[in-house]
Amino acid sequence: MNFIQLRSNGLCIENISAFRLTKKYRTPFYCYSLAQLRNNFLRFNNVFKNIKPIICFSVKSNSNLTLLRELRKIGSGADVVSIGELLKAIKAGIHSKKIVFSGVGKTEEEINKAIKKRILLINVESESEVILINKISKKLSKKTSIGIRFNPNISGNTHKKISTGNKGEKFGLLYSDCVNLCKKIQKMKNVKLEGLSVHIGSQITDIKPFKNMLSTLDKLIERLKINFKFIDLGGGMGISYSNKEKKLNLKKYSQLVEKFMKNKDAKIIFEPGRVIVGDAGVLISKILYIKESANKKFIILDAGMNDLMRPALYNAKHQIIPLKKTNKKFTGNIEFVGPVCESSDKFLNQKVFVKIKEGDYVSFTHVGAYGMSLSSNYNIRPTIAEVMVTGSNHKLIRKRQSLENLVKN
Repeated sequence: MNFIQLRSNGLCIENISAFRLTKKYRTPFYCYSLAQLRNNFLRFNNVFKNIKPIICFSVKSNSNLTLLRELRKIGSGADVVSIGELLKAIKAGIHSKKIVFSGVGKTEEEINKAIKKRILLINVESESEVILINKISKKLSKKTSIGIRFNPNISGNTHKKISTGNKGEKFGLLYSDCVNLCKKIQKMKNVKLEGLSVHIGSQITDIKPFKNMLSTLDKLIERLKINFKFIDLGGGMGISYSNKEKKLNLKKYSQLVEKFMKNKDAKIIFEPGRVIVGDAGVLISKILYIKESANKKFIILDAGMNDLMRPALYNAKHQIIPLKKTNKKFTGNIEFVGPVCESSDKFLNQKVFVKIKEGDYVSFTHVGAYGMSLSSNYNIRPTIAEVMVTGSNHKLIRKRQSLENLVKN
């Protein structure tokens, strides 16, 4: 079900006109549908209901405290990759035994905090990290539950900047290194090897890489002869950013996981982000200027690459739609750009677009994941506000950063 859609009066987020929101909130701003967020999580949970997984929402995809609290209410845990994300998850009320700490470069401070908070698992990615966790745990008189991240040398057939499962990437341990480290861990007194983790990339829409991943995991588990308490399959499930793009068939994936789990006495962990929050958010922006140059129409917006980094970083394409419907059309070479002083501050090229004018408003779709979380203060631009819509109600869930605070230091 889609709770953000074009209706006869224009774009609506649940029961509220997006244009109406521009009268209340200064553009640009992010806006989320709580119904869409809940629907996505519950649908994901239902698809995998036969294996009853622990769902640890990927906090890096969207760390808004209100969103995290709402996800916690419907049963979500958290996958974190920094002490900041860990503290955010705890502040949102997520139980420590539903928190997994991933990442290749955890500091001593971060490990110390994770151990003291008694989280479910620290997923380790090197021998040095295990040695440090064992050392800190001994000092704290604790025995820490860890998982080991396996690099299966499998491509997710996704963008190279969000691919994590190949042998040339910094993530995880290759087969032989994983086997050797597992043997060493079993001799350590202050760590307990309870999990096996894998994550091959993000925005994966083809089922084949996941099938290969599960097959490779099976071989490793057979070799290790360890009865893991948890098998963490990460996230990476892709969504459709436009009507032309396909998304991952979650039902087929669930069937593969069920088959994989038949002879295993372990609990599955998933770390979804984009598939939960991606289509639950839009970015509302105002048209500042329309500039014609070199046979091109530049639609200059008040939202820039500092507000939405994905197009500049990954060449990602988000649909842009007007907040008000019209039957008139622009034709030609149309390019939507931002105000940031970089040539890469551009979002989308179109040959046909509805007729718009300076002062009108547009919306970027499917920006709930890696939209606000990748934003920055580049060009000394304040981070923008976030708004939540619930039915016919709306509220500010994160204030726009004040320019006064930004220029203090």
